[in-house]
Formats: sequence, structure tokens, C-alpha cells
Amino acid sequence: MVRRSAASVASWPGARLLPRPVFVLSAPRSGSTLLRLILDSHSRVHAPHELPLGDIAVHVPAGVPTAALALLGHDQTTAEHLLWDRLLHEELGRSGCSVLVVKHPDHVLMWKRLAVCWPDARFVFLLRHPAAIVASWSEAFGHRPSEAAAHLRQFTAALSEARRALPGVTVRYEDLVADPVAEVERVCGHIGVEFEPGMLEYGRHEHGPLQLGLGDWSDMIRSGRIQPARPIPAALPEALIDAAADWGYATRDGHTPTLNPKDANASVADACVGNG
Repeated sequence: MVRRSAASVASWPGARLLPRPVFVLSAPRSGSTLLRLILDSHSRVHAPHELPLGDIAVHVPAGVPTAALALLGHDQTTAEHLLWDRLLHEELGRSGCSVLVVKHPDHVLMWKRLAVCWPDARFVFLLRHPAAIVASWSEAFGHRPSEAAAHLRQFTAALSEARRALPGVTVRYEDLVADPVAEVERVCGHIGVEFEPGMLEYGRHEHGPLQLGLGDWSDMIRSGRIQPARPIPAALPEALIDAAADWGYATRDGHTPTLNPKDANASVADACVGNG
């Protein structure tokens, strides 16, 4: 018996029902709910609430069930991929849209599985200054900055790894807030749809519940408007210095001379951040 890999199972024509899904990969508290709501406001795009694919699992008992599944060239991993694909394909079909956008903070930790499950998947990498991520996480969950940074490091490291390995478009949250037209136009171009100005007024559209466990639930995101928030904190926890440097936000000594590489003279104090 020849055992096929998960990649080979997904590679034959017709192996997947869901065409070219779009995954937003980011660390938590990076503005992914804002981006989801904006994209979900497009007439051809469906971006549902957070769905943790990694927690939607298939149980295959040992013994005969495992052996029988193996004879079909499958194992628990490939069976889960089939389940995810069918689930999301049905969701897209019910929406009447042509493009599905999926986001969950945990997905950045399993980017390799997503790329194997959907070889034609498209990726949007959403960055935010790590100091702002820590501040948002600490406020939302009551953690000290050092505790928050230690927890968030796994996400920032995975995001850096994914950006090096996968094709995709990178969006800085600070740029999205400051110039939403330009940034959303770039994302639309990447996912193959025309920009619609009404996307930016996401509060005029129905998006389902905004509550804990399904994405950001803050008053700011509920406002229905893209808006600025507090400046980025000056302190950057040591655990996230490497991520800040890798993303172009900071130097190795922890200083933050610029937020946007396109504007080397921009200062942290001038940054416009919000919609955690």
C-alpha cells in the first residue's frame, strides 16, 4: 500500500471544492476584525466571523477505521482537510458571493496546513506595531505587558515565517487606518475584485454578531467607522523586538524610528492606530 501525503491528496484536479480562499494571517489584536468587516462589505466577498479551523477535528479510531481510511489514501489530517473544505465551500455558496475570506489569529500558527490543504490559497499578511499589539491585548485581557508579549511571541514569529515562505500581500494596520482607500484597493487587487467605496462604511452592512470569541468586540469596532486611536506606546517588550525589526518597525536596540518604510521621516508619535 502506498501512503499519500496530505499535499499529494490535495493536488489532483477537483480535490478541493472551495476555489482560491483568502486567508488573513496576523497576530492577535492587529486589526483583523476591521479588515474582515471592510472586505465583508464588498458585494462579491464573504468574510464570516472567526472560525478556528484547527479546533474543528476528525476523530478516527485506531485499528480498522484507521486502516480502512488509509486504503483510501487518507489519514486524520487529510480527512480534516476535506471537512474544512466542505464546510467553507458550503458557507461561500450560501452567501451568494464568489470570494471567501477567512481569518482567525490561530491560523497563523498553522499556515503550513492551510497552504497544503488549499494549494491555490491566497494570503494577506496584516502587520501592526508589536507595542500596540501588546497594549491592546493587555487592555482586553488584563495581562501585564511582559506576560502579553511572552504569549504573543509565538504568533509574531509564525507570521514572520509565513511571510518568508508564502506569496501574498502585506498590509500595515497603521497604513490601513491612515489611508484606507489605497490599502483596501491593494487588497482588492490581490484577491481579484474591484474596489468599492462603500466597503469603507462597514457599519452600513450586516456582518453578524461582534462578540468575544468571534473577533474584536470593542466599542471602537462597533462604531462602524474606521477611526484613529491612541498613539503607540513608547515601550517595546524585549520579547517582541525581533518581530518589530523584522517587520520594519524597529531596530535591534528597540528604538522605533519609523512606522512606514515608505516614509522614513514618520515618527511614532504621529502614528494613527486603533480598531484593535
